[in-house]
Amino acid sequence: MALHVRGVLLPDEETGDLWLDGDRVSREPIPGATTICDGGFVLPGLVDAHCHLGIAPGGRPIGSLDQAKQLALVDRGAGVLAIRDAGSPYPYPELDEDPDIPRLARAGRHVAPPRRYLPEIGVEVPAELVAAEVTRQAAAGTGWVKLVGDWIDRDRGDLAPAWDDATLVAAVEAAHAAGARITAHCFEEQSVATLVTAGIDCIEHGTGLSTEIVAEMGRRGTALVPTMINIETFGTIAQRAEAKFPRYAKHMLALRDGFPAVVAAAHEAGVPIYVGSDAGGGIAHGLAAEEMLLLNAAGMSAEAVLAAGSWRAREWLGFRGLDDGGWADLVVYPRDPRHDLTVLREPSLIVLRGRIVSPH
Repeated sequence: MALHVRGVLLPDEETGDLWLDGDRVSREPIPGATTICDGGFVLPGLVDAHCHLGIAPGGRPIGSLDQAKQLALVDRGAGVLAIRDAGSPYPYPELDEDPDIPRLARAGRHVAPPRRYLPEIGVEVPAELVAAEVTRQAAAGTGWVKLVGDWIDRDRGDLAPAWDDATLVAAVEAAHAAGARITAHCFEEQSVATLVTAGIDCIEHGTGLSTEIVAEMGRRGTALVPTMINIETFGTIAQRAEAKFPRYAKHMLALRDGFPAVVAAAHEAGVPIYVGSDAGGGIAHGLAAEEMLLLNAAGMSAEAVLAAGSWRAREWLGFRGLDDGGWADLVVYPRDPRHDLTVLREPSLIVLRGRIVSPH
């Protein structure tokens, strides 16, 4: 049965009509369609571009396929209809075409340095095996590879690159040779500079970005997923580390405090910025709207934030929007999110693949 939606269509900004014929959008009327919405503000389904369905609350790998699905349903209930899983220790390719959960783009497991990353989460390999492991993980994902660019070095007592520069460059080259895009966890300053210069496709977090590297990202079109919710946890991390690693604790606090200015500078430089909550482990699912509010507070306009968490992010990940013949994923809000982003917390209608999923 075809469905009919009428409201203010964003980003078109005009009141208009959509007809949903299964999982396809039509801008031409479909006779006999059932009207499910007449009013409100219609947005292409939201995107969480940094999410971990394979990591359970608390930081351990999930234990079942059903657990991954339940986490995805939490995000769906918040209007997130497309997810990029930025590294999962639990494979779940069976969910790639599951009609009940958001559309998926997946990396394989994190490629991480030995004994310097979260236990059980990444594949830990020495420098000489990184390129080969990146190639293997490219095959395990659906177009993405996730690299751990840096982490705490306990001997040094501070953040440090995961491997030498040549190894980081080789990782980028290996991913591209395998036909995948590659992204990297980066907190500190050196690893992110090396990876951007090497041609990486995306940076996760990016707290250590300098003015020069931000400008380089703008020139190259390198994406940034700031995960500002995650960065707000740096105070707790620093407090726990202070006694044993005071240098690291001080560094983390400085990175946290300077990060809103980094995000503002990246936006000003034309860096493509996308919404990612870093859900999984210590961050709850369903918080994409909160991440969008933090990006707005850092200086991105409401319109830019909506693009970063909806139509532009969908295009970046290869998920069609509400164009004629596009995919029938949409969220309706009772007020204009361009004027009040808090309304993103209260969707009045969610449609995934042409099916109403909320309200039930």
